[in-house]
Parts: sequence; C-alpha cells; structure tokens
Amino acid sequence: MSASFTADDASACSSRQFEVQLLAGRAEACAEQLDGVLFRLSQLQLSDWQSPAGAAYRMSIGLQAAALRRAKERMDLAAQAIRGHARNVSVSSMRTAAGGY
Repeated sequence: MSASFTADDASACSSRQFEVQLLAGRAEACAEQLDGVLFRLSQLQLSDWQSPAGAAYRMSIGLQAAALRRAKERMDLAAQAIRGHARNVSVSSMRTAAGGY
C-alpha cells in the first residue's frame, strides 16, 4: 500500500496539533485562575476571626483551599499531558496519512 503525503495532509496535521495546543492553553488558564482563587482564600484565612463562627468559617476555607490545591495540581498535570499529546499528534497523523502504522 503506497500513499503519498500531500500538502493537505500536512495542513490537517498542523491544524489538529494547533487545536490540541489551544486545549492545553485553556487547561493552563484554568490552573492560573485556580491560583487566583487560592490566593484570595489564603487572604481570608489570614483574617483575625475572633468568634467561634469565624473560626469555623476559617476552617471551612482551609478545607476548600486544600481541595482546590489538589484540583490545581491535577489541572497542571493535565495541561502537561495535553502539551505532550500535541507534540505527538502531528507525528501520529503524518504516519497515518503517509500509509504508515
């Protein structure tokens, strides 16, 4: 089976890679937004809460911040994985378009 790799094939590969790169950028933007929320939560936690209700609120904020930190770590890992996939998309697409494996 012989196939030739055309300019259209190259364009399609590039387009797919670009779309995956855009997705990675969105994941990175989400991670940055989580950083902002975490910063604001830490500012709230630093407030001097005197009442028992205030202390409970601060504890609740701490629990939410811990969950958001884990979510941010996962979002960072997802963005890295998507970036890696974007690099492989064009290689994989070129092999397929050229009649490879």
